[in-house]
Amino acid sequence: MPLAGHGLIGPQLARLIDRYGQTGVLPFYLFAHGVAIAAVLASTTPAAAIVAATCAGAAFPQLGALSAARWAHLLRGERADELASAFSLESLANATAFLLGPVLVTTLGATGNTTLASIIAATLILGGGTALAAQRRTAPHPARKSAERSDQSLLQPTFLLLALLNLAIGLYFGTIGLSISAFAISHEIPGAAALIIAASSLSGLLAGWLYGLRQHPTPAHRQLVIATAYLTGTALLLPLAPSAIWLAAAVVVTEAAVPPILVLLNVLTEKAVHPATLTQAFTWNNSASAAGSALAAYLAGHAADTWGASAAFAQAPATGLLLLVLSLSLYQTGIVEKRLGMDS
Repeated sequence: MPLAGHGLIGPQLARLIDRYGQTGVLPFYLFAHGVAIAAVLASTTPAAAIVAATCAGAAFPQLGALSAARWAHLLRGERADELASAFSLESLANATAFLLGPVLVTTLGATGNTTLASIIAATLILGGGTALAAQRRTAPHPARKSAERSDQSLLQPTFLLLALLNLAIGLYFGTIGLSISAFAISHEIPGAAALIIAASSLSGLLAGWLYGLRQHPTPAHRQLVIATAYLTGTALLLPLAPSAIWLAAAVVVTEAAVPPILVLLNVLTEKAVHPATLTQAFTWNNSASAAGSALAAYLAGHAADTWGASAAFAQAPATGLLLLVLSLSLYQTGIVEKRLGMDS
């Protein structure tokens, strides 16, 4: 339920942010989320907790989308070539959070401090959101004074393809996490799952850092085809893994493609949509990725229970192939490095 609220309401709130500005809307957003989290912690019945958690998910501030919109605003024009490096920096921060966050939450949960884990998470969200809202200089200008135009609609083929690509990368995320756990349990080495996931995260950190070190002359949509082809090829190793060491090596090699793909999807989104709808676009992409992750986790779990971990891992190259097909379709649309019709 929290995920449903987050995925459905988040883009609508992002529309308000695009229209009235981050500094004007984000404080109310944060207040509503804080109140909902307090209600979750104070709930005395399961029904009350579900309702409060759904409200918390709906009011969850998509700080990643807001930060991405700020980078796009700051690096327009002559500095546009630096956008990929900025998004790589974002991917490093996200990878670090995904590496350390589960460890912290799991540790606190194992010691019986689940409430403390929720309080720490809420404090980080509210504190980070407040700090972001206070930085008025970097915030994109509100779009409320701009007239509605057809090129501001997100119902464009290019953006729809990008949203599907985010859905597909979410399918990959959901497949990998659950399949690694299923593999470790089936081989009677449950402790290996955390080590393999940590190695995967470190691989992503390194790949994101290396990708962001330099500017790449190859057009972004062509880079995306190359990256998704690489992911598809290396993901074929995952269902064949006979041991934990093999699996760890295969996951590390495959994960190296993920940060560049995420960066390129953000870069291409910035080029494909009007600035007046940029926060909405990033938020819809995040929602699509979350939906894909949830769906893939369910499918991988069913496959692992029915046919084993190798069957669950088979979703990874299938997802890679979907990413590749969508990337080639995006390439065929003729997306260019300058937003069509906007800079002319």
